[in-house]
Amino acid sequence: MPNSLKVSLVNNAPPGTTVYAYITGLAIQHSSRRVFVKQDSSLYFPSNPSQILQPLEEDCAIVLGSQSSVVTIPQIAGGRIWYSYDTPLTFLRNQGGPGGGAALVEPSVLNPTDPNNQVNFGFCEFTLDPAQLFANISYVDFVSGIPAGLTLKERGGKVQHVSGMAEDGLERVCQGLREQTKKDGWPWERLIVMKKGGGGQVLRVLSPTHAGAAGVKFDGFFEPLVERAWRKYAQGVEGGHTNGHKEEVKAEKDGKRNRLSALFMGFKNKGQSQSQQSHGAETGCEMHVDTQTPMGVLSGCIPKGKNELIIGGEAFSKPTTADILGCNSGPFTTGPSPKRNAIIPRLAAAFQRSCIADIMEHPSPPETFYCCEPTNHYCRIVHECNLDGKGYAFAYDDVQPDGGADQSGKVNAGDPEEFIVLIGGRGAYAGDRMP
Repeated sequence: MPNSLKVSLVNNAPPGTTVYAYITGLAIQHSSRRVFVKQDSSLYFPSNPSQILQPLEEDCAIVLGSQSSVVTIPQIAGGRIWYSYDTPLTFLRNQGGPGGGAALVEPSVLNPTDPNNQVNFGFCEFTLDPAQLFANISYVDFVSGIPAGLTLKERGGKVQHVSGMAEDGLERVCQGLREQTKKDGWPWERLIVMKKGGGGQVLRVLSPTHAGAAGVKFDGFFEPLVERAWRKYAQGVEGGHTNGHKEEVKAEKDGKRNRLSALFMGFKNKGQSQSQQSHGAETGCEMHVDTQTPMGVLSGCIPKGKNELIIGGEAFSKPTTADILGCNSGPFTTGPSPKRNAIIPRLAAAFQRSCIADIMEHPSPPETFYCCEPTNHYCRIVHECNLDGKGYAFAYDDVQPDGGADQSGKVNAGDPEEFIVLIGGRGAYAGDRMP
């Protein structure tokens, strides 16, 4: 694995747009101090200030103009490549950062007093460590008005490409959210953030995880799905019926899982109302969670007289809508148990993608995602608006069955030769090839 890597930053913004890029992270070879990589590939380590909210001591912007720029990055953990249109970003220093340096106050879309709040910006994430380069595009917090794609070429010649959205990607996301609000009445369209004094210009779209920052609530949204799941996996419920699920469980345990899609088709009907989907819902079923670790597949159900979902001996209470959207609270809080920590991403993803009550084996394939109500339509629309359908739309969007299609929008390799970040969406394409 190289100690450094050349990164090409390509300006695919509308003609005449100046792109300001910034590369930040923790410098692994320098005591994990906060670092900026500058236009000439030199490194800037922000010093620990005597007061909070102090400006940077150096200009760290990589200005693309109409040209691309190539910089060399060292090994960096928790890295981000930031980009903005026509306006530089503001980073500030606080005290007490790692390695004796400064802590960094990064641009925020949630803080209305942040100096970058009205700037059109976005970022992609990466880590270059002794094992590999791992990079991804992300919509976990918001959809930016600046689409981005990633291309990675390995030394052996293999190419990985994540397309991102086209130039009109943000517009298409907004259209989808407005249409969904008309259908179900939930405030999806109010996640759209308009530029102040911008004459109707859309700045970005917030994830429903951060709906509070837009002044809206989704309280109670996922609770009907939770109740459906609890009924499905409850044991000893009067009037319940299993329709031969005991035989299916045995077959699944024997490794005969090719029946999953056919099982799902019995439930899948996007035109049904929630009450129609719930009518005659089965109970007494058993779920199976593949930890994709040496712990293997764990069985789960709600024992008679209990109100917790027990998976492999780990107890999970009913999640709230906030728990499901954030993936890190309530029953999805990680801790010291490796088994529980392996279950949480797969269980959280099953709720987020709304397949928990219709599919008994998890992780399930993409054709089972977002197919019943209620579901996270932000995630659904975001994936639909990416040319290749990829991109982290929630924290555990990298959960997939073994050999399944990636949803997360990541590229990674232990032998990277060339890493390209395509900023702007102009000429965006799908397919694993070089630009």
